[in-house]
Amino acid sequence: MNSIQLIYLIPLLPFVGFLINGLARNALSKSLVSIIGSGVIFLSFLLSVVVFLNVRDEGFIPQVISYFEFINAGKIKVDFAFQIDQLSSLFLLIITGVSFLIHVYSTSYMKEETAPHFARYFSYLNLFVFSMLLLVLGANYVIMFLGWEGVGLCSYLLIGYWFKNTSYNNAAKKAFIMNRIGDLGFLLGIFWMINAFGTVSFTDLFNPQTGIINSISSNSSTLVGITLLLFAGAIGKSAQIPLYTWLPDAMAGPTPVSALIHAATMVTAGIYMIARSNLMYTLAPTTMMVVAIVGLSTAILAATIALKQNDIKKVLAYSTVSQLGYMFLGLGVGAYTGAVFHVMTHAFFKALLFLGAGSVIHAMGGELDIRKMGGLSKHMRITYITFFIGCIAIAGIPPFSGFFSKDEILAGAFAKNPVLYVIGLGGALLTAFYMFRLLAMTFMGKFRGTEEQLHHVHESPSAITITLIILAFLSIVGGLVGIPEYLMSGGHRLAEFLNPIFAQSNNILIKNEIPHQTEILLTVVSTILIILISGWAWKKYKNYQTETAEETGFAKVLQNKWYVDELYDAIIVRPLKSLSVFLNNVIERSGIDGLVNGVGRGINYGSRQIRLLQSGQVGAYILMMVIGTIVLFIIQMFAK
Repeated sequence: MNSIQLIYLIPLLPFVGFLINGLARNALSKSLVSIIGSGVIFLSFLLSVVVFLNVRDEGFIPQVISYFEFINAGKIKVDFAFQIDQLSSLFLLIITGVSFLIHVYSTSYMKEETAPHFARYFSYLNLFVFSMLLLVLGANYVIMFLGWEGVGLCSYLLIGYWFKNTSYNNAAKKAFIMNRIGDLGFLLGIFWMINAFGTVSFTDLFNPQTGIINSISSNSSTLVGITLLLFAGAIGKSAQIPLYTWLPDAMAGPTPVSALIHAATMVTAGIYMIARSNLMYTLAPTTMMVVAIVGLSTAILAATIALKQNDIKKVLAYSTVSQLGYMFLGLGVGAYTGAVFHVMTHAFFKALLFLGAGSVIHAMGGELDIRKMGGLSKHMRITYITFFIGCIAIAGIPPFSGFFSKDEILAGAFAKNPVLYVIGLGGALLTAFYMFRLLAMTFMGKFRGTEEQLHHVHESPSAITITLIILAFLSIVGGLVGIPEYLMSGGHRLAEFLNPIFAQSNNILIKNEIPHQTEILLTVVSTILIILISGWAWKKYKNYQTETAEETGFAKVLQNKWYVDELYDAIIVRPLKSLSVFLNNVIERSGIDGLVNGVGRGINYGSRQIRLLQSGQVGAYILMMVIGTIVLFIIQMFAK
């Protein structure tokens, strides 16, 4: 049997793991839960490798496998179908590979949990991976949307995993609600698509020969409207301005969950959706400019906030928001391959950084404040070295993976508009600064914690360190699949691999080719600046001493995250709460309840009074009959 025909097993296996661990959580030991939870993801990864190798074969034709009719209502027909091609096969590798490492890491990190909760945790992780796999395999927007909603549900479950903590529950609700805002836009976009095109199938829409989108005029109001609504969904899921504030709060969940959300699943869903819809966006240049501006604005805003954060996970969270902004910048300027490339490299180094942070938190007994760390490189050599590699990769220092992917996005931005490049480079310099600040404050200088914490500090178990080593290796070599042509003849194998997905868009887009000399000059200048900024941050913070004075001025604004949460609370949350109180107390209780209860009391009172007429005395009845007769007689006499 063709391995492509077994594609359904890739998402099915994690779903089976979710059912077993979820339903039998009280009966399974933690060892068995670990084996089941990690094993199903490993099997999915092996199948993904086989599928990827098949897709790499020369002459491979994208395949759509339909399993059953999902919706059949009037003219609307939607199949439950999977599409396997270059883009989906690449995402399958990223999702299953990184998720497997996070599952293995979790077996050690979460070992203190009781068996039922341990099983609950792994069942949620498996469901998360299933939902993300469903999202990238779906052959139409409806199946994609099922996975889209699934990862939103799982993020709520995992962020609020420690549900007895009110603040964690609030963070989970915040993530869920803010995602629903974007998802409404996504759903409206699908409805508009059905109304305008009569289909949501990728093949029907984007086929090079017969695709409906090919006949739509560029920048038509329909395309611009649909793409903007779909982008609204991406803004929510991938945490862009203005719906980004849920992502830093998502740090309330266990650290492996943070790595899973930020590296391999969920937040990359928006990037995947636009990359999958690339032809539609290419034909809507107005939307592409919006995507580029929103992405770049988010990248800069989040990077400035990260400069003054002291929670080790919050720094990485805002770093993720910033890096996602770069990916959207790439999509907005038409550098689709660069954006997908950065998704891949980011999955490696961001998973490494989050899991490295988890190793530090584990060693520090749950401490998150980097001002209370320091000197950990002496006690945690593997964590330190691997974290160092992650920082170099995310900063974009060659030849590590982040250099190649970020350089490609910046080159695309320069070709579109040099102003975009300059601002994007500024964001890259901020990234280098706050990451090496984080590295130096955490691992260098003197230990600034308590004696008890110092006594507890030790290197993490092998399940954690081996995972870090593998991700560090991937962070080093992951960029080699995207070496630019000017550096190596026949380079950028990733662009060649993804060419069938983006060929139509590349043919339509006006390519302002940058001379190789200019590109090399830009790369050299940016690399030198990044190295200088990294060295400055390292020197400034390697002997950091705890500061007693509070931040003032602009530094305080950054430390308080530009007061965006406070702004949202003032203009949205509190007015809505006040309106809710008014509707509850005045409209509901005094108005609606008062009216309903008044009618009930009136009927009750009237019934009691009318009941008095039924006295049971014959004389009274005769009297009423006489009175009635007289009334009728009077009416008869005077009505004329």
